[in-house]
Amino acid sequence: QVQLVESGGGLVQPGGSLRLSCAASGSIFSINAMGWYRQAPGKQRELVAAITSGGSTNYADSVKGRFTISRDNAKNTVYLQMNSLKPEDTAVYYCKISGSGAADFGSWGQGTQVTVSS
Repeated sequence: QVQLVESGGGLVQPGGSLRLSCAASGSIFSINAMGWYRQAPGKQRELVAAITSGGSTNYADSVKGRFTISRDNAKNTVYLQMNSLKPEDTAVYYCKISGSGAADFGSWGQGTQVTVSS
């Protein structure tokens, strides 16, 4: 079983920055894609950013140039650096990691609240 633990959310003023982390633990042989999603109240969950095992990245248009996704394979951890935050970035952010271990897995983090407000 693979577990994900997220950290780094909070309250920040517009224009500020936050860094989210998501660490995977458990029966892990290899990790493939890692990504961050978000869900605002009354809206569907959407992909924010993703990174492949080879380091290729893709971003939602709304966050391009402001957010950066990265990964530390030795620590089974994915990060999301969020700069120039806007009120519309307010949401619960979830990480998702897929890979193989005792079995193939695709696991979600518990979610962390990001609130951008003055």
